[in-house]
Amino acid sequence: MSTGKLKIDLNALASNWRTLDALTGPTVETAAVVKADGYGCGVSRVAKALAQVGARRFFVATAEEGAGVRQALGPGPEICVFSGHMAGDTDMIHDLQLTPMLNSLSQITRHFESLPGSHFGIQLDTGMSRLGMEPTEWHAVRDIALSQSPRLVMSHLACADEPDHSANDAQLQNFRNMTQGVSAPLSLSATGGILLPSEYHFDIVRPGVGLYGGLPFEDASPVVHLSLPVIQTRTLEEGDTVGYGCTWQADKQTVVATVSGGYADGIFRALSNNAMFWFGNIPCPVIGRVSMDLITVDITHLDQSPEQLDLLCEHQTVDDLALAADTIGYEILTSLGHRYTRRYGEILS
Repeated sequence: MSTGKLKIDLNALASNWRTLDALTGPTVETAAVVKADGYGCGVSRVAKALAQVGARRFFVATAEEGAGVRQALGPGPEICVFSGHMAGDTDMIHDLQLTPMLNSLSQITRHFESLPGSHFGIQLDTGMSRLGMEPTEWHAVRDIALSQSPRLVMSHLACADEPDHSANDAQLQNFRNMTQGVSAPLSLSATGGILLPSEYHFDIVRPGVGLYGGLPFEDASPVVHLSLPVIQTRTLEEGDTVGYGCTWQADKQTVVATVSGGYADGIFRALSNNAMFWFGNIPCPVIGRVSMDLITVDITHLDQSPEQLDLLCEHQTVDDLALAADTIGYEILTSLGHRYTRRYGEILS
């Protein structure tokens, strides 16, 4: 087999959902964010696994993503669309019974005129300046919107992964002010907000990256494990160079393994000369540039030639790898390539 093996532990995914669910009160519903193909893990299997352990409300970025979740889950679970009701989405929202989070006056007008009486939610901008209605716009349409019984009213925290950041309290107060007197369910927190005090939880929480083993949920069980096969090994002499640009040069006799994988598989060029693979408990440094399909690794210190090396494993999480690439775990997860052979560990009964 010449492609990498991506193992996705659905039992760990389910465990993470249960743990986050337990951090909120008994009256708080724990939903699940499954956008970006289930954070790169495969939305069909992810959504089914989360539904199996109790999730009944799912969040996606676009109506097209919602279609994939509906196909996986069938009728029943609620599928909420962060981008709201975009032009061209009407038939999909209607036919698949999606719930758009309406972000503006124009979206409210489009939805109420084209799909009167159908489900919707409201998204408010409490300080992130990204999606949602600002206070002035919300004040203008609030009575009309609430008269149509939204399924929920939500906002999103900008700095929830920094518990002491002043923006958290400011957004909490803005959300309270903007939703005063609202009887619809309220939602403010994703993974980071769940880890904040209970006043941030409201009626519905929306864990995302924490389900998949990412920070800021430090107690998460790792969900993804990635191994790449070794195609070839060779011995370099002192002075020999490796890869494009000759960016690494041997200062002694060195054994090099070339593994199958590269930036076409979501392994960033920023990891060139700056990352580790693992052989069991032994780290093996990347040497030379990460190329499209190949990566070279120093295995001089191993007592055997490995058939494969691990990039994501118990010794190196998505956030460890993200640190080496100067990015975040979200980007590592959502960049996982489609050339990998995927294996799913099923939920234990």
